[in-house]
Amino acid sequence: MKTMIFCDIADFQTIKFFNKKSIVDGFTTNPSLMRLAGAKNYKDYSLRILKVCTKKPISFEVFADTPQEMLKQAYKINNWGKNVYVKIPVVNSKGLFMGPVIKELSNKGIKLNITAVYSYEQTKKIYKNLNKKTKSIISIFAGRMADKGKDPLPIFKKSILLTKKNKNIDILWASTREAYNYIQAKQIKCNIITMPPKIINQINGFGKSFKSMTIDTVKGFLIDSKKSKFFL
Repeated sequence: MKTMIFCDIADFQTIKFFNKKSIVDGFTTNPSLMRLAGAKNYKDYSLRILKVCTKKPISFEVFADTPQEMLKQAYKINNWGKNVYVKIPVVNSKGLFMGPVIKELSNKGIKLNITAVYSYEQTKKIYKNLNKKTKSIISIFAGRMADKGKDPLPIFKKSILLTKKNKNIDILWASTREAYNYIQAKQIKCNIITMPPKIINQINGFGKSFKSMTIDTVKGFLIDSKKSKFFL
């Protein structure tokens, strides 16, 4: 089974570049990435992206905090394109589970990416509310878990086992921290991994021998020493 690679970015030029690359199967964005990219008008900026990303799946997230407003925004975002997944956080800022929102949208046939997931219990609750005939993604934040000293692999393994019989529901490895996470995602048969451009470029370098890696490292030390004009 192939583990698809998504690029986690909202920068227009970067999306335009990677949209032409076969290594990238899709894109994920979020309000923080949109802000970092300099987006002022959320809709206008997203539609500009969709002019260059016309076929590969791309997720745009709601930024409302109440179920009612999330639904309103979700319906609008869904109308932007056939390749659009509407990103819904598993809970709002007050910790309220967005199950009713997920259920309504999924039953309407709207493709969803449920984000900010950190536990198998959350995966189970999401899965229960998804229409199994509607394409959906469950994004589990591996890197942020690891940053806090928690092992994300058991959560992924159980979540993948839960959803593997349904071809419409994908588990996504989110908050990727290093290129080796791609190997880990492949080993556990995770459907998708999303990662920043820097890590995608690192994956292109897979296969280097230890000898060449050693030489490249030492060359780097030498170059920096010369640039700094070090002497003893």
